[in-house]
Amino acid sequence: MNSEIFFEMPVELVGPDLPGIFTGRELVGAREILTAVGEVVYDWAIPEDALRWSSNAPEVLKISGFDRIATGRAFASLLDPANLTSRHDAVLNGTSRDTGQGVPYEVQYSLRTDAPGNRERLWIEDIGRWYAGADGRPARAHGVLRVINDRYERDQRLAFLSRYDELTGYSNRSHLLETLSQAISATKRFRTSIAFMIVAIDNFRAINEAYGFDVADQVFAAVARRIGAALREGDAIGRYSGNKLGLILMNCDESSMHAAAERFHAAVRDEVIVTGAGSVALTVSIGGVAMPRYGRTINEAMARAQEALHFARLRGSGQFAGYVHSAGRQERRRDNAEMSSELVAALTERRFGLAFQPVVDVTSRAPVFHEALLRLNRPNGESKSAADFIALSERLGLIRLIDRHAVDLIAAALAGSTASFAFNVSAETVSDSEWLGRLSACVRGHDFAGRLIIEITETAVMRNLEEASRFVALLHDLGCRVAIDDFGAGFSSFRSLRELDVDLVKIDGAFVEDLATNQDDQVFARTLIDLARNFDIKTVAEKVQNEETAAILAGWGVDYLQGSLTGPATTVLPAPVAASPSTAA
Repeated sequence: MNSEIFFEMPVELVGPDLPGIFTGRELVGAREILTAVGEVVYDWAIPEDALRWSSNAPEVLKISGFDRIATGRAFASLLDPANLTSRHDAVLNGTSRDTGQGVPYEVQYSLRTDAPGNRERLWIEDIGRWYAGADGRPARAHGVLRVINDRYERDQRLAFLSRYDELTGYSNRSHLLETLSQAISATKRFRTSIAFMIVAIDNFRAINEAYGFDVADQVFAAVARRIGAALREGDAIGRYSGNKLGLILMNCDESSMHAAAERFHAAVRDEVIVTGAGSVALTVSIGGVAMPRYGRTINEAMARAQEALHFARLRGSGQFAGYVHSAGRQERRRDNAEMSSELVAALTERRFGLAFQPVVDVTSRAPVFHEALLRLNRPNGESKSAADFIALSERLGLIRLIDRHAVDLIAAALAGSTASFAFNVSAETVSDSEWLGRLSACVRGHDFAGRLIIEITETAVMRNLEEASRFVALLHDLGCRVAIDDFGAGFSSFRSLRELDVDLVKIDGAFVEDLATNQDDQVFARTLIDLARNFDIKTVAEKVQNEETAAILAGWGVDYLQGSLTGPATTVLPAPVAASPSTAA
């Protein structure tokens, strides 16, 4: 073996029980260590272009022999042409000067192996130091090569995941929005149009529940691939959110969006998607916005495409809607933004209050209990009813905070009056353990439970009957009564009355307001009253406005009336009621 290209370099190992220098036979152990960690040592005489290596170099670098790396030029022939840098560049083309202690360098590059039957590529970390000759130019360099394939692959994977979605292989949200920003800028420079679309799989939640998340992931990835294949060159696709895709269509104006959307619809619906759990037939809903006509920023693109998607879903499954500007809608959006800010401020400043409307016995017209109605008190002295802000607070995710605050308000009302109260909670609160804990603390520390009726909407019941049943049972354990509010608004089956074991049913006011003249409303109200009586459930008719309606309801056997006929809502705490909830409700 040519000693000019192979040498046994002494290796210094530091440790409490180790000698300082290993030489001779002990070098075998050092060689094994270097090989195990994927390292080789080299020395480069630059003027002669002669390279000497530690004896494990062919094994670690997976080359056929030392002759392939005997010179710097020979070693360079093994480098991948795509490398942006090399040791040669770091040493000979650098700007640093050797002041007597050498100049350190560190580079990474790709090496193509040439061992028989092995053409894999190694990623190398090259760390060394070069020294200048009498003329100040590099004369000698030595260092260590380390094979870093595992680390490189890990770094590459992290770099990939920083820009791409692992499930689909397409852009992740941040990279998609970065691409959208660039596309929007291009429309301004070149006076072109783009479309931004959001695609959502219809009934995706049902797929999750029926087949599990693994199958749902397969479905989402398959939909992404199909739509990706239907894109034109230059268009972009990415994962917009957990179950939505974002599309950027270049040179696409408002009229072209519909044709593109139909192409994507067909790509998904025309053939079933085969999964490990069986075949699934799917449709997608798509909302799109033309840019820059209807937006000049990323936020506008996202908000308006999302709004268009909402309208597409209202039309049914497998639909497309393009954003169309509406002055009225823009005004409502501004009003919503103002109201959302006011809701947050009202929570912080505790500006919510209660108004109390009597619920009276149908025969005596004496108050049995009062419904506590939430009010938002504005700084200017005005008051807004719950109907003005509850729906928005649910969309904004503020309803749970508002309902928790309402418990404190009800507790104060119970402490300040001997009357009984009912108050409404949202569908979101049915699953809120913190709210239930706050209510529990309120009633267990005082004799309040027997005077408290919790109203849950029919919407909450319809969304999850099993969860609603557990909620009702927990309230009963606390000693509270439970009512279904607005029954009939969601057209749920009467089966829920039996399964929930509620104490009262409040007939939705929409079926009561025109009761005297509307035969359909009469059939519904009378049927519900008869059914509730069979289940031994008390009934309350809401929005009773005149004596004619009250007389009809009394004749059918309704128990209680509520509305403008029997008394408006007032912020004054009510006096004690004529009957206790334990006997009347």
